Amino acid sequence: MKFAEIAERLGGKTVVENTDGEIAAAYTSDLLSDVMGHCGDESVLITIQNHLNAIAVCTLAGIEGIVLCHDRQPPDDMIEAAKREGIGITTTSLSQFEASVKLADLRPSSR
Repeated sequence: MKFAEIAERLGGKTVVENTDGEIAAAYTSDLLSDVMGHCGDESVLITIQNHLNAIAVCTLAGIEGIVLCHDRQPPDDMIEAAKREGIGITTTSLSQFEASVKLADLRPSSR
């Protein structure tokens, strides 16, 4: 699945495009150390963490994009880092649970 399809499925708004990556899994967490340990490549992170460290974690873990829930907006420094690193960002009014349910057919890859 492409990142644009994630935003569409969630009724979200894409803030930063990711046109290259293929999304094969979704992972929901707000604890970034948990994300680094359990979220695999070709994944999208479902979270409320709207700060620069989330982009750094995605870069380290091979995560293709971030879904920011509860209409959280990314700050400018997060947007710039996401563009630089090729990490997509979409926002949605959905809760993390609701977003997870809508992406339930994407399974986390084992590491």
